[in-house]
Amino acid sequence: MNAATLDDLRPRAPGGRPQAVVLALIAHGLLVVALSLGVSWRSTEPAGVEAELWAAIPQAAAPRAVEPEPEPVPTKPTPTQRPAPTPAPKVETPPPLTTRDADIAREKREEKARLEKQRLEDDRKEEAARKKQQELAKAEADRKEKLAAAEKDAQIARQREENLKRIAGQAGATGAPDSSGTAAQSAGPSASYAGRIKARIKPNIVFGEELNGNPTASVEVKVAPDGTIIGRRLARSSGVTAWDEAVLRAIDKTEVLPRDVDGRVPPSMSIDFRPYD
Repeated sequence: MNAATLDDLRPRAPGGRPQAVVLALIAHGLLVVALSLGVSWRSTEPAGVEAELWAAIPQAAAPRAVEPEPEPVPTKPTPTQRPAPTPAPKVETPPPLTTRDADIAREKREEKARLEKQRLEDDRKEEAARKKQQELAKAEADRKEKLAAAEKDAQIARQREENLKRIAGQAGATGAPDSSGTAAQSAGPSASYAGRIKARIKPNIVFGEELNGNPTASVEVKVAPDGTIIGRRLARSSGVTAWDEAVLRAIDKTEVLPRDVDGRVPPSMSIDFRPYD
């Protein structure tokens, strides 16, 4: 063995301590870093690994354990701040009323009640008067309507009657050519018939007294169809009894009156007699 090989096998002198310290610090630092990395890597949940196992006899797996859910932590209600109470309004106490003030207040209340009662009464009377006026107006309108309807019906009836008389009298009319009537013959005496009656009765009047004026005695005479006088009555006195009696005696003496131009004798007639006619 040579000299170089022996030198290499000899322990070295303890002169390299600082270098060993540095190396030791470096080694410790690397160890701390490795530990830190290892801790952070293990903090993550490892991915599950599924393995499919086969057994000679099929067996059902037990259910997976379910961890209970954590109970909710009750939260304390937040206290609400109550509003401050509103102070009650101050009520001013009115001063006590004197006896005179109380009387005045009572009189005002009574007057107000009286006026209200009077107003209600006036309204009631006004409403009643208005209803009464409406009823009267309606009744008057109904009366006028009925009167107009009755007048119209009467006019129609008169027109119908005149038409019937005109039609019936066209065949056997006995009136004068200038007559405007519609009947078959005149109902009253002719114009000359009164003169003929007086001419028949007047010669039978016996009266010799002198009279002031020319008084009129009206006599109603009833006659049979053949002209025989069957009754007489003094309808209006002349005021002279002697003249009235003389006229009545003359009618009784005449007994029969002449017929009119159409051969008829009116059943009743009124004749006037004057002493100086």
